[in-house]
Amino acid sequence: MFEKKSVLFVCVENSCRSQIAEGFAKQISSNTWEVYSAGSKPSGIINPVAIEVMREVDIDISKQKSKGFGDLPAKKFNYVITMGCNDLCPFVPADKHIDWGIADPKGKDLDFFRKTRDEIGNKVNNLIEKEA
Repeated sequence: MFEKKSVLFVCVENSCRSQIAEGFAKQISSNTWEVYSAGSKPSGIINPVAIEVMREVDIDISKQKSKGFGDLPAKKFNYVITMGCNDLCPFVPADKHIDWGIADPKGKDLDFFRKTRDEIGNKVNNLIEKEA
């Protein structure tokens, strides 16, 4: 039996970008990866527009939870991927730390959210395909 790869997606509030990434990764990996997301200052909610744009691609993130680092299992991850908040994210042990530098869509229009969703979806797909 093989050990699952693990990935942690991080953004400040864990309400938009990292939640979108978690949703894509869970769908794309078909449960062959352990997928987590967290924030340095979790808002406690998933942004309703993020939920809406993910529904447009048939992924339901409405039941995911906004959480902090204390809610994660104590473990080393294969990947910790920050969404563009390098200086705000504490060190989490990982084989690889990657920053995707994705702009925060919070407060932006629906088209900006869609572009952000598609950018994240492409990056998640590339990551998981590369490691398949």
